[in-house]
Amino acid sequence: MELISKTDEKMKFVAEIDVSLANAIRRSVSEIPTLAISEADIYKNDSALYDEIIAHRLGLVPLKNKKLKKDEDIELKIKVKGKGERTEVLSGSLGEDVVYKDMPIVLLEEGQEIELIARAKTGIALNHSRFSPGMIFYKHLPKIKISNDGEKNSELAELYPKVFKFIGGKLKVEDASECDLDQEDVSSYKGISIEFGNEIVFGIESWGQIKPKDIFIEACDVLKENLAKVVKGID
Repeated sequence: MELISKTDEKMKFVAEIDVSLANAIRRSVSEIPTLAISEADIYKNDSALYDEIIAHRLGLVPLKNKKLKKDEDIELKIKVKGKGERTEVLSGSLGEDVVYKDMPIVLLEEGQEIELIARAKTGIALNHSRFSPGMIFYKHLPKIKISNDGEKNSELAELYPKVFKFIGGKLKVEDASECDLDQEDVSSYKGISIEFGNEIVFGIESWGQIKPKDIFIEACDVLKENLAKVVKGID
């Protein structure tokens, strides 16, 4: 495995793996247990937004993932009164379980109030998208070959600056993992060939509940558990 880039929210790496296995891992992300707000009791809402809209926004707020027992939930409360011309109620009002504190929930004018209790529980995105921790996507890593004639194609560096660079009068590959081209796309450029092998470029994006690396690991664990159930069923 070759790591290409990594941040708190995104990760990209290259691995030699069968495409069917890569797809199985990708689909298994939807079965990673993730904490999310699933219910909300709104006791007071003087804002311009309907209760349903506020409840929908609450369900989109990423929460720090916790392992809860079956049917266990946690409560998060909001009680804010508008002061001045405009009061912005942010996700941080829900408490320390929120990943991003500055997500907007609602605006309150002078004297307007909102009071609610939200309940979060563990679920999987296979049942509802609010439980999605992120996503995995992949593509084949292209093998780009540039012959002596191909080194003159400076236009490719202008069109695809992330993939090619033109230095010292010669075209070179900057980052093959950024390439979404195939041989047909470069057929008009002499001396350029693009082929594909068994190497896969994985991209992982996290919504904040789980680190990108852990999303991949937990997706593999889910796949392993599902395969074990199949084997047990056969036995």
